[in-house]
Amino acid sequence: MINIFEVNETNKMIEQENLDVRTITLGISLMDCIDSDLEKVNEKIYRKITMTAKNLVQTGKDIEEEFGVPIVNKRISVTPIALVGGSACKKPEDYVTIAKTLDAAAKEVGVNFIGGYSALVQKGMTASDELLIRSIPEALAFTDRVCSSINLGSTKTGINMDAVKLMGEIVKETAEYTKDKDSIGCAKLVVFCNAPDDNPFMAGAFHGVSEADAIINVGVSGPGVVKVALEKVRGQNFEVLCETIKKTAFKITRVGQLVAQEASKRMGIPFGIIDLSLAPTPAIGDSVAGILEEIGLERVGAPGTTAALAMLNDQVKKGGVMASSYVGGLSGAFIPVSEDQGMIDAVAANALTIEKLEAMTCVCSVGLDMIAIPGDTTPATISGMIADEMAIGMVNQKTTAVRVIPVIGKGVGEKVEFGGLLGYAPIMPVNSFACDAFVNRGGRIPAPIHSFKN
Repeated sequence: MINIFEVNETNKMIEQENLDVRTITLGISLMDCIDSDLEKVNEKIYRKITMTAKNLVQTGKDIEEEFGVPIVNKRISVTPIALVGGSACKKPEDYVTIAKTLDAAAKEVGVNFIGGYSALVQKGMTASDELLIRSIPEALAFTDRVCSSINLGSTKTGINMDAVKLMGEIVKETAEYTKDKDSIGCAKLVVFCNAPDDNPFMAGAFHGVSEADAIINVGVSGPGVVKVALEKVRGQNFEVLCETIKKTAFKITRVGQLVAQEASKRMGIPFGIIDLSLAPTPAIGDSVAGILEEIGLERVGAPGTTAALAMLNDQVKKGGVMASSYVGGLSGAFIPVSEDQGMIDAVAANALTIEKLEAMTCVCSVGLDMIAIPGDTTPATISGMIADEMAIGMVNQKTTAVRVIPVIGKGVGEKVEFGGLLGYAPIMPVNSFACDAFVNRGGRIPAPIHSFKN
């Protein structure tokens, strides 16, 4: 039985501590849209999305008004498009037409983003996969709401270094295509190792091939709530600290569970998972960095940062899994630079470097996220950064990702404004020593020995 104390507590979280549901994401299978005729593929995709998602945005608004819980984004994820367009697309430009169809459908139903302009190439690339990948720069330049993700490695298969090399080139080309907008196309492009099938967060969301025809996934947030809770136990020992984080994560996740169940019931679409990630925003007080500093760091990046983040991530998961039977997606703590004011301040203070961020990705929810780097960074260097992050994910059996933005025409010390949830970012220095000979070897890095579990 919910009592009045719990109602008041939740209201305070929403009104004063930035508690929100970050996203309701409707996953839609497009496998029944496959056709050898490109025009028919586009027609089927548009019709399937607009019919299935026609009530998504209004349902989200109704739940917001009825329960008083802010739902920041309403989004769609679809089957990886490389699987859907393979029979019809003969050149990269063909895939761009599908990207434009996805964009049109997203605008028609009113969602913020649509994810799934994706390919799964962890062990090898088909001709269709490569065509989609080569279409990404143009696709992201000529659409507004389409997000793209490519899975390059997994613990089971190793790392596809041919695809890693290609993606370094594609990231740089995407930056060039959108250089008039501070290379913002790269903010909608992420590469993964061990990508989950049920991730509701952009830019990495896609609808896994093992999922139902349609599914409702919800991503919660609430770093501000955790920080306020920790302020009340300042100076106390780690046992108290961990218990406080767990209890707070439980309460946050229960709000997401309520929203997910309501959305599922009202739309007649099965509930999939709750992603209980702590996802920051540029708003003051809504920062994962703020939590880490409340734990006892002068600045994020100081010695102890990785340990503090590991503890935070673990306690968030322990508390969250008690609040929902179906926890999935990424679930943990995000550490994007541009979307977290505390991270931005740490970079400005020279406390936080890319190398320290890489160490933190061993224990965080995802990886190197929303990091602006100099526009003259070479494709090979970007590929090297990707390879490092893929290796961390592969060996540690966790999801890792890279979303870096080489801002064409800008260098270290300058800032770039993205606006909205994407925030702004200081351009961070990148190691200037080359890795071209490593990246150009080609082939695959084999799966680690502990992957053999059959």
